[in-house]
Amino acid sequence: MRSINWRIALPLGFFIFILFIIFLADTADHNFAFRLLGHIPYGDKIGHVILYGVMALLLNYGLKFKSYTLLGFNIQLGALIVFTFAVIEEGTQYYIPSRSFDLYDILSDFIGVVLFSFL
Repeated sequence: MRSINWRIALPLGFFIFILFIIFLADTADHNFAFRLLGHIPYGDKIGHVILYGVMALLLNYGLKFKSYTLLGFNIQLGALIVFTFAVIEEGTQYYIPSRSFDLYDILSDFIGVVLFSFL
């Protein structure tokens, strides 16, 4: 019996979870979790920090914390991939009627990616 490769399973599973959340938001299916976050001050921004931060941490783990020097900064590859995905995903919200583009969401994503990359 083969053992589970956690370096693949954890980031992949969490990425699928994020895709599910994006799908629910894009289809305006505001379930219990969305309503709960709506009642917490800055709940949406906190959600962005946590979701994208955890995704960066897990992908960095999956990529064995591989990093590059870019513009004098040591940047982990997983963090760069996750932040790029977050910017693209946020940009697509401009074209989806049930969503709204928000630069503060991108800032929250960036904060989460940076904070969790330090762990």
